[in-house]
Amino acid sequence: MPVMREIVVLSGKGGTGKTTLTGAFATLGKDAVLADADVDAANLHLILRPEIVAEEPFFGLRLPVVDRERCTSCGVCTQLCRFEAIQDGELDETACEGCAVCFHACPAGAVTLREALTGCVYEARTAFGPFIYAALGVGRENSGKLVAKVKRRAREIAREQAKTFLVVDGPPGIGCPVIASVAGADLLLVVTEPTAAGWQDLERVLELARHFGVRAAVCVNKASLDEEMTGKIEHYCRQEGVAFLGRIPFTPGVVRAVVAQSPVTERLAGPAAQAMRQVWERALDLV
Repeated sequence: MPVMREIVVLSGKGGTGKTTLTGAFATLGKDAVLADADVDAANLHLILRPEIVAEEPFFGLRLPVVDRERCTSCGVCTQLCRFEAIQDGELDETACEGCAVCFHACPAGAVTLREALTGCVYEARTAFGPFIYAALGVGRENSGKLVAKVKRRAREIAREQAKTFLVVDGPPGIGCPVIASVAGADLLLVVTEPTAAGWQDLERVLELARHFGVRAAVCVNKASLDEEMTGKIEHYCRQEGVAFLGRIPFTPGVVRAVVAQSPVTERLAGPAAQAMRQVWERALDLV
């Protein structure tokens, strides 16, 4: 049985083209399971056009329920709630963080905890292989747990079907969902853009990768918009000992492919598509 390798595509900020690049990788993966771990704003499915074959509700949070017959309206829960989510027994679910202080503090024992539907995990098939993604409910939290569930199911499918690769579209930033997506990865491919903000956020993601001891590599998307900044980012990566996998130029064809809800490498044969193929091949060399 082949050893499955996990590549997680990350970006320090939104809008760098992370999902577009992951969608392109899907067409080049050759024996891969695909996953979208950006559960707060999942959109890889818009490119892959999946057919859902199974779905599973996700309960990642317990919310208080107040028994109005037992509640004495003493106000203890209101005084202790840091999130102002409960007023004399009346709960505002959108403000509640599930900390359970009201449950433990209620002198009348009128508060119980129940599991709340937080989101849903979808298992799908695509023209490019199995695909797992999820959607977090509006205003819901615990997205790190949902990310972990998405990756766990994707790994199970990869093992069941003896797939060679797991390619994960990770969330932006460096918070809890990103940490959950990084766990167990063989390679973090960080997509950045040639801007001061892109460079600064790249540094934060690379620091996170070093902290967790996961190998990272970098590519610059829309590199032709500022060749000088792109050169500085490439030089920085080489100074830091981080593999630099390539420059992807900006072309209007990429925008047209995204608008058409299609992977770039499926519709486009220009320099951007070729650069994406080279980034993918170099990433495979690293794992």
